[in-house]
Amino acid sequence: MSSIDLPSGVLDAIAAPPADREPIVRQELAVSLYRAEYRSFGTARELAGLSKAEFHRLLGEREVERHYTEDDLALDVEYARE
Repeated sequence: MSSIDLPSGVLDAIAAPPADREPIVRQELAVSLYRAEYRSFGTARELAGLSKAEFHRLLGEREVERHYTEDDLALDVEYARE
């Protein structure tokens, strides 16, 4: 696993309890990368440290459009028919 070095004081500047600061940064990064289509739903969810339902909820709260193509739909329909 790699890590990102944040400038001194970045986590301290977040107005949240210390234990919540890293999860907040991870979730913000995950949402931003998903929105910009740099990460898939699964890898962004993993980065955020959330379940599928929790990450769907977070994306909904942020009004982030889901990436779901016609190819994805075709795969889902094919899978459902099997």
